[in-house]
Amino acid sequence: MGNPHKYSKVTAASLLVALGIIYGDIGTSPLYVFKAIVHGHLISEQLIYGGISCIVWTLTLQTTFKYIYLTLQADNRGEGGVFSLYALVRRYGKWLYIPAILGATTLLADGVIQPPISISSAVEGLAGVRAFSDSISPGNNLTIGIVIVIIALLFFFQRFGTKVVGFAFGPIMLVWFSMLFILGAVQIADHPEVLKCLNPYYAYDLLTNYPGGFWLLGAVFLCTTGAEALYNDMGHCGLQNIRRTWVFVKIALLTNYMGQGAWLIASAGPELGERNPFYAIMPQWFLLIGVGIATAAAVVACQAVISGSFTLINEAITLNFWPRVKVKFPTEIRGSTSRASTGSCSSVASA
Repeated sequence: MGNPHKYSKVTAASLLVALGIIYGDIGTSPLYVFKAIVHGHLISEQLIYGGISCIVWTLTLQTTFKYIYLTLQADNRGEGGVFSLYALVRRYGKWLYIPAILGATTLLADGVIQPPISISSAVEGLAGVRAFSDSISPGNNLTIGIVIVIIALLFFFQRFGTKVVGFAFGPIMLVWFSMLFILGAVQIADHPEVLKCLNPYYAYDLLTNYPGGFWLLGAVFLCTTGAEALYNDMGHCGLQNIRRTWVFVKIALLTNYMGQGAWLIASAGPELGERNPFYAIMPQWFLLIGVGIATAAAVVACQAVISGSFTLINEAITLNFWPRVKVKFPTEIRGSTSRASTGSCSSVASA
């Protein structure tokens, strides 16, 4: 097992690239998680505090402990991903290729559904801007057309490479997470009692005593979708860059979730309706700017999935799980190997 620490230096530039490549999917979850949790339910402290507590401990146990602390240590010469993990354990049983393939297909399936969901969730925020309220609505032709154009341009941009994309998207994600933190902190400052949701008792109370509370875990789990990109893209960014940027990302996410919860308790009323609490906590004068930043961040979310797919397909070819096609890597440097890419995946093959 390799040590990615010696391959990936931690610099301001590398941290910015990691921020741009890896955290798009999990970073844009505040756009829709709380709306999914409270949809069809009356607003109550039990629901809001329990939902936030579930989010806090999902990000702590699932993402921080499972992925950041444990899974990232299972690298294959600095490379991550389900196939790199399979290459390490396949000697223990031939049947292990089954869960490996299933895990890879779920990541590729996420790459199919995630771009339109994230980008459309961001673009639909224009409905809250008075100038666009009559033309933008969820699922109408104009909204779909805008989403298609954005996704088409994103895939065209791939020819410029992951490194270029990372430097272009890194500052966007820095602005995005800073915005998440500030918007959430303002609401928390007005309603600091929301901080008590850090107590795991509220999560337990929601799951055991709230009617249908256990089934809300499906909506809560949306807060950690994209966590597999942390592992799959480890070869692009390095373990230490991922771990250090995650501290900032997690603080920004939790602050924004708690800010949304504070607004729901104090200002939403008994029913949320069609309003999105993410956009509701924005001042009206900032809403158009916020929608623009959210849309840009949603584009980065797509990039996180695309970068992971490059690595996944290349490793699948090496392991004879995919036809041998030529792969043009999105960067000249292949992760931890610190050398020009030759079209092979020696770190996986030599496990």
